[in-house]
Amino acid sequence: MSTEPGVLAVVESQLSNFGLTPLRAAHELGFHTLLVSNDPDRYRVVGIAEEVFAKHIDQIIQADTNSVETVVEALQPFHAEGRLRGVMTVTDYNIPIVAEVAARFGLPGLSPQAARACRDKLLMRHACEAAGVAAPGFHQATSEQEALDAADRFGYPCVVKPMTESASIGVTLCRTQDEVLAAYRDISSALTDFRGQPRRPGALVEEYLLGFEVSVESVLVNGERRVLGVTDKALGAHPYFVEMGDTFPSMLSAPVREQCTNLACRALEAVGHDFGAAHVEVKVTAKGPYIVEVNGRMPGAEITQLIREATGIYLQREVVRLHTGQSADLTATRDQAAASRYLAAGASGTLTGIGGAELARRVPGVVDVDLEVEPGDRVRPAESNLDLLGYVVAVGDTTGDAVRRAEAALGQLTPVIAPVTGGER
Repeated sequence: MSTEPGVLAVVESQLSNFGLTPLRAAHELGFHTLLVSNDPDRYRVVGIAEEVFAKHIDQIIQADTNSVETVVEALQPFHAEGRLRGVMTVTDYNIPIVAEVAARFGLPGLSPQAARACRDKLLMRHACEAAGVAAPGFHQATSEQEALDAADRFGYPCVVKPMTESASIGVTLCRTQDEVLAAYRDISSALTDFRGQPRRPGALVEEYLLGFEVSVESVLVNGERRVLGVTDKALGAHPYFVEMGDTFPSMLSAPVREQCTNLACRALEAVGHDFGAAHVEVKVTAKGPYIVEVNGRMPGAEITQLIREATGIYLQREVVRLHTGQSADLTATRDQAAASRYLAAGASGTLTGIGGAELARRVPGVVDVDLEVEPGDRVRPAESNLDLLGYVVAVGDTTGDAVRRAEAALGQLTPVIAPVTGGER
């Protein structure tokens, strides 16, 4: 048995500060950290990338991360040495691949079947339907006529989405037949997703849920599901479903939070979620809560930071512990609230700068202001979470305090955008 440090491998991640934080947490726990990626440089656009790459990533392995066999081959030498302690990811695209790899090596992880059900929105919908879990009506359309027929059945407006994307990519509210056709054609014409993996044929047409959205954050530890809390989510204007802010804990009444939590736990049981963290999105309507998505991972964006600021629970570190066979400590050490708000461009063009960052940092309670774009970058009004320009995070003694401070800080930020000229492409 090797006396060198145990190895924790992160197979791809989200393109955000949150995405790289598990590597930092693993390194702080004393692990030899690996980033396995088919394009490691994609993460260098993230705000904390240079620090994490310099201080917290011990080794980078470039490999085809869309292939279970290739990832197994890349990690086999560490396994043979007895050093491989865990393998994980925080991006939806690689959850099934990592689950298969962990199973091959006998490491802790989500079961491959549950990982596939969390990853694929069609499988998730079927699982919830079979278990009687409240969810919108849905249909996988594989032709334009099927898409129109489904839209007519559910009524307008309806939602058209790809089945295996993340970050709200391609999710569109359609109010007319022409909009359904345009969304269907856009989705069905792309054979691969954002990370180059094959998409399911066609598109998912769903009943539109009129209401507001929350998410339920939980962790399965020793067979017991620990609910950390409910997050209030602010979405941008239709036809898109861009996440414009999160607040933890929720300001909703205890009965509504309980209804959402119970539904989320039932949905997790339906998909067979059997390990680690989960992030379940719920829409609260006049008829009660309905499942939007079931994700077999930690919450993305800045929600883990909000949880840490509000409760003291360092979720990334505790999830790393679970993936390496250790127990997790989910004991809250503080009782506060935190909120994030995200910056979007008001027009398409070339960013020349963002004013007001120092003012935003001076707002009482603000703990983070991160701008994820630079002058010269092309920007556009947000159609998915990938189009956002940055964010602010603020804390307070109450949810209201945190929200008002985050919104005040966001209001200081002013993107300056040069319009696209006629000759530019």
